[in-house]
Parts: sequence; structure tokens; C-alpha cells
Amino acid sequence: MKRSGRPARASLFFSLFYNIMIDKKKVTEIVDKWLEGKNYFLTDLTIDENDHIVVEIDDKEGVWIDDCVELSKFIESHLNRDEEDYELEVGSAGIGQPFKVLRQYYNHVGDEVEVVTRDKKKIKGILKDVDEAGIVLTVQKKIKAEGAKRAKLETMDENYAFADVASVCYVIDFKKLKIKK
Repeated sequence: MKRSGRPARASLFFSLFYNIMIDKKKVTEIVDKWLEGKNYFLTDLTIDENDHIVVEIDDKEGVWIDDCVELSKFIESHLNRDEEDYELEVGSAGIGQPFKVLRQYYNHVGDEVEVVTRDKKKIKGILKDVDEAGIVLTVQKKIKAEGAKRAKLETMDENYAFADVASVCYVIDFKKLKIKK
């Protein structure tokens, strides 16, 4: 059965288009190879339709610019500029940015975080625990006991399933930062 020319051209277009695009799996494998034996971990890797590659890494102790440069050079050494025209950006996940991977949550257990729920409610508290299903947040709430004149501030744990959470960010406390003079 002979096909019309139109679908064949569309098929050829998509075939050429997808052959030109840089393979995300390939770049991920390159990054994973560089990460072996290091405390860094991948938080995000995106490649847009213009082959703009953005790689974000993180570490509990922070990310050094020298390591971002090293990773960038490592990626470039494994991609062929003659075959693939791309733009590469390597950086840290960014302090104060929403967590993207479970390891970021584990790294911030004991720290103050801000949770934004899917219904846009903001809650600040201490990240007490994490598992694959969600988080436990220690919060302070004003609770008025029956018969009391005023509400008292009480500390309690609240559970949040990841399905109910829009974002979680580390809270930077500038009062606790030590400034060198």
C-alpha cells in the first residue's frame, strides 16, 4: 500500500528533528559518571528545543564554582561540537530555591523550611523527618485551650504528603549568619 507524500514528509521532519536534539539520557549518563565518588548529586537536568542544556547539582555543604567549571568541561569533553551544537550551563541548585529531589529534603532535616501546599497555604517550621511519601514538619501554633483567656504557643508535628505539597524551600535566617569583619 502506497502512502501519500504528506505523512512521509512529516515523518522525515520528525526523524531529522529528533536526530538533531541532544539526548537527555546521554547527558545524564555523562553527569552521573562525573558524580561517581563525589558528595554532589544531580538535582535537575533540562535540555530545551534549542539544545540549551542546564545542569544543576547540589551538596549538603554547598557547591563550589570550581566544581561547576570542572563538570562543565567534563560534559563538553564527552559531547562532539561537530555533531551537536549546544549551549551548556552548569550551576548549583540555588539556596532558597524549591527542593527538587528527595536527597535535598534529607540534607535539610533539622533546618527551617517553608512549605507551600497545593491550595497555596504557606507554613514555616522545622523539617523533622522525610520519607518517600512525604515530610513531617514541626510547627508552632497558637492554641486556645477550653476556658483559657489567651491562646498559647504550642509545638506540634504535622504530616504532609508530597501529593499535597507544591514546594518546599530552605529558609535563610540572616540573624543567625555570622558576618566576618
